Amino acid sequence: MPPFDRSVPVRRAALAFVLLALAGPSRAQAGKATAASPILHELDTAISRLVGRVSPAVVQIRVTGYGPASDSGGGEGPLVSRQRTIGSGVIVDPAGFVITNEHVIHGAQRIQVVLPGPTEGSGPAGRGGRQRIYEARVVGTQASIDLALLHIEATGLPTLALDPSAKVRQGELVFAVGSPQGLANTVTMGVVSSSARQIDVVTPLPTPMLLIQTDAPINPGNSGGPLVNADGALVGINTFIVSQSGGSQGLGFAIPAPMVRFAYDSLRKYGYVRRIEAGITAQAVTPVLATGLALPRDWGVVVSDVIPGSAAAAAGVQPGDLIDTFDGRPIDSLPALTGALFLHQVGDPVLLGVLRGDSRVELTVNAPEAKQPTDLLADLANPDKGLVPRLGILGVEVSDKLRGILPPLRIGYGVVVAARTVEGGASGIALQPGDVIHAMNRTPVESVEGLRQAVLAVKTGTPVVLQVERQGRLNYLAFEME
Repeated sequence: MPPFDRSVPVRRAALAFVLLALAGPSRAQAGKATAASPILHELDTAISRLVGRVSPAVVQIRVTGYGPASDSGGGEGPLVSRQRTIGSGVIVDPAGFVITNEHVIHGAQRIQVVLPGPTEGSGPAGRGGRQRIYEARVVGTQASIDLALLHIEATGLPTLALDPSAKVRQGELVFAVGSPQGLANTVTMGVVSSSARQIDVVTPLPTPMLLIQTDAPINPGNSGGPLVNADGALVGINTFIVSQSGGSQGLGFAIPAPMVRFAYDSLRKYGYVRRIEAGITAQAVTPVLATGLALPRDWGVVVSDVIPGSAAAAAGVQPGDLIDTFDGRPIDSLPALTGALFLHQVGDPVLLGVLRGDSRVELTVNAPEAKQPTDLLADLANPDKGLVPRLGILGVEVSDKLRGILPPLRIGYGVVVAARTVEGGASGIALQPGDVIHAMNRTPVESVEGLRQAVLAVKTGTPVVLQVERQGRLNYLAFEME
């Protein structure tokens, strides 16, 4: 989508409005209220036009899944209830690709994308046109930065462009668009409180990245929606708030557009974000640490370990090196280093600048791609023995070798989904590589053969509930066997 061409009136009118508010009405001005009307009308018109350009690309995301009922645990055993959540998303490609937060769709059994009607929210009565609802499939997710890419079967859709060069400035006017509390197509206005905030507080989804902080009101349901500037350009994806009440307190955070663009390209092509493995362990510098190690400054990031045989070791990186730059980017904090690592293209050498004693050393690290756990799972799976056709998966039993690949499991047995088959399985299943199936209809699953036989015994149309562990969380996936 081209940048909004009425940005100058937005900025000029907003500035005038702020100056009027700060000045306050004097006695002389009190009788001349009409003099301010053109400025207020200019602000009103400019914002309305901006919202009219942005809103068609903002969607509501409805997620359905299963989880423990609030009254579970009685004499009849654990109960499962259908649960629904609502989030937001933004169309980034007219062919039906939608960006949202990973936590919005986490554990989903069904995902629907609701497009606003042709005239939704417009007109004096606010009457909208007919909404269009599409079933969505997950193209890829990256939980570490809370992003997910969905696809719907639609074309010619309005979009917001992902500009990798989009930047924000502290104090810049921004607008958050989304579905707070399920109220679709809601717009709020504020400023950028910080363009690169390091989050130290405990949040629902802590991230080591540098985020945009804004006071534009963001509430539950805004997650996954766009943060746009006065040009109507997407500068971030709203992701979470810090609040004691659960509502907006002016502490909202968004994932910067350059990071979203980098993740989008990789998610669309591979289903995950390709990363490098340099073999460096780093930690934040404190004044005490700097004094004890005789570092050249008492802030920044220091290398605490270099893995033997790694690319960093081959390049000459040493423990005690203070990282000054990474690919030319200044490194002043751990989130800055994490972001630089994340944005580095796989296959390109890392240009690392370190301070070592009184000298500055330039190093070139030929870091390989970090292998994904799902790649290792596919290598271990036996297509002849691991196929479960009715579920559309290739499975492998939990073993000591797998425990060394997977994160610590909540339950010590089960069948790990190594891959999905091309033919697929029952249409209601949302299994993903890396999922661990622990039980089927409350019966423990301990082997691939046991799972296959249990599935074969189920008649068509019979309800099935799988207990699945995904990224350390237990979920219920329910469907009717086909």
